[in-house]
Amino acid sequence: MPQYRREATITGARAATAYGEQVAGELAAGLADEERVVVSGGAYGIEGAAHKSVLAASGQTIAVLAGGLDRPYPAGHSELLNRIGDVGLLVSELPPGAAPTRHRFLARNRLLAALSGATVIPEAGPRSGSMTTVIAARELSRGVGAVPGPVTSVASAGPNELIKQGFASLVTQPSDVIDLLDADRTPDRTVTRPEVGREFGHRHPSPGTPGRSL
Repeated sequence: MPQYRREATITGARAATAYGEQVAGELAAGLADEERVVVSGGAYGIEGAAHKSVLAASGQTIAVLAGGLDRPYPAGHSELLNRIGDVGLLVSELPPGAAPTRHRFLARNRLLAALSGATVIPEAGPRSGSMTTVIAARELSRGVGAVPGPVTSVASAGPNELIKQGFASLVTQPSDVIDLLDADRTPDRTVTRPEVGREFGHRHPSPGTPGRSL
C-alpha cells in the first residue's frame, strides 16, 4: 500500500468532552493495534487522548507542533511530547526557539492533513480550527471522517454537520478509519467546502493572517 495510507490523523476540540476523548482514544488504540500510525498535534482534548492511547497500546504516533521542537506546547503536555519524541516522531516546519501562535496552529493543520491518508474529527465546534485540517485533507484528496455525537452537544456540532452535508464519512469504530485509508481516490482539485453557518471555509489559513487555534 502507498506509504501515506499507513497514517491517520485524529484531531479536534481542545475543550473535548469525556465522550469525545473516549472515542478518540478508542479509535487511536484500534489503529495502533492494526499497525497504523496516528498523527495528531499534541494539544489538550482530542489530540492528547489520541496520543496517549497509542502510547498505551505500544503503537506509533507522530505529533505535529505549532512551534519549534524545543518549545513543547502546551506546557502541561511536555512529558507526553517528550515521550512521543523518544518512541515516535515530533514534526515542525519551524526553527528551534519559534513560539506557537494562533496562526501557526492553523498553518500546522495543513501538515496534519498532508501527513496522513485520512483525517478524522471526533469532536469540534463549528468554528474550530480543526475544520481547516478537514478542508486541507479534501483539497489533497485524502479521506475525511467524523464521529457523530449528541445533537445537544456543541462539541459534536462540527462533526454532525460534516456528516449531514456529506463532507465526511461517518466513523464509529477503527475499521471505518481503515476503510478510509485503504480507499482508492482519484485526485480532484475541485473541493466543495462546508456551508455550516459559513464558518468552516473562511478559516483556511493564509500567511500573515491570524486565526483561531484548535
